[in-house]
Amino acid sequence: MMGSLLVETDDGIRFRIGTGFSDAERRDPPPPGSRITYQYSGTTARGVPRFARFLRVRNDL
Repeated sequence: MMGSLLVETDDGIRFRIGTGFSDAERRDPPPPGSRITYQYSGTTARGVPRFARFLRVRNDL
């Protein structure tokens, strides 16, 4: 099962998201290159989203 996703923003900032996934999503995670939606609570001094959590895969893009 997946533990977390390595995510990269359009600005090139990389971070991991490890919360917000259902058990089914952990068994079958989004493939590399997928676009996702996530929520976060502010950013660090380097611009990394704080406490990011997964919401959904963007299939409309």
